[in-house]
Amino acid sequence: MDARALAALAANPGCRRRALLDGAGVDKGALASALGAPANFGQSQFAHQRGNSFEARVKADGGADLVRLLHERLRDGSEAPGPGTVATPDLTAPGPQGRTARTALALREATEAGRWALLDHPMVSLDVAGSPAFLEPDAVVVHPDGSWTVVEIKSFPMVDGSADPAKVGAAARQSAVYTLALERVASMIGRPPEGGDDTAAREGSATPAKGASVWARVRHHVLLVCPKDFSNLPTAEMVDVRKQLAVTRRQLDRLTRIEDIAATLPEGTTFDLRLTDDGRTPTRPVEELTAAVEAVDAAYAPECLSTCELAAHCRTRSRAAGRVEALGRGVRGELGGLTTMDAVLTAAMGRPADDTPTGDPTVDALRRAAALRAEALASRPEAVACR
Repeated sequence: MDARALAALAANPGCRRRALLDGAGVDKGALASALGAPANFGQSQFAHQRGNSFEARVKADGGADLVRLLHERLRDGSEAPGPGTVATPDLTAPGPQGRTARTALALREATEAGRWALLDHPMVSLDVAGSPAFLEPDAVVVHPDGSWTVVEIKSFPMVDGSADPAKVGAAARQSAVYTLALERVASMIGRPPEGGDDTAAREGSATPAKGASVWARVRHHVLLVCPKDFSNLPTAEMVDVRKQLAVTRRQLDRLTRIEDIAATLPEGTTFDLRLTDDGRTPTRPVEELTAAVEAVDAAYAPECLSTCELAAHCRTRSRAAGRVEALGRGVRGELGGLTTMDAVLTAAMGRPADDTPTGDPTVDALRRAAALRAEALASRPEAVACR
């Protein structure tokens, strides 16, 4: 699981299907294609190359420009980083576990040194439903006061100081996952001294009290770096992720353990595509694969179309079953115990002649809406009734 997948999973913690497939490392894109419902979202190769080029520019010269950009956005009166004052520790290590341990050590050393440091693509881990997820932020900056700032670099433009709110929101949710994982590392490195100003530390924006030692803490404002006005020049803004952090923490805590989900599956359930020797063509019958996928409950919502590779398949199945979830979570919440389209239509059209209330607010509201619609259609004989 990466941070993007975890952010999407946290937004829909009731989807046991996604939790199991992500936890098992199943390629959902290949699975969706084999099911005949390929994902219709993703980043083009050109956009990927452009993003890599922009990130390399942002981090040029040992990240000095990036740290200066962060210092300018902080406006906290701290001393600006001078030439050659930004440390860039080597994070090379074998395997994800080795890189995670090396990152934790580099964060500890940089915090204790009390100087600016830039960690390029560090690796941190987060426990998700009983399984470890290894995450790789674009960068983490260590401040001289011991605090840490997550840096998220995106290739979408920031025009006149603002960017697409939907894309900024997605970046904030992704950054909240990194922040949550870094808080775990910070808790192992050190906390404010007894009697110190830990309120300021929780806010992530103040320096230790006079005479206190430096402590590790993660700031709750991340630095979002984007191209300025469609150019290749970087600009940045601080984004408060406290709300996203609270939601992500709460939703991840609600996730069922992967082992518990797997225990409910029929014996022998597998998502193996049985690829040919070239590793590209699946040979497993679609019927078998569909049965395996349907053995795990899903919680489809239209929002899944922009975050999950299996969303098109789940939407088709949801529509075929006439579930109201296909209309959105808001509609599903308003309809209460009416979970299918047939049940909704039956409730709406079953209006008694005397118009006696049923005592169910949802049913009464549906019948009133059906009456208003019929009245509107009757006033316009040329109108074509919906089917």
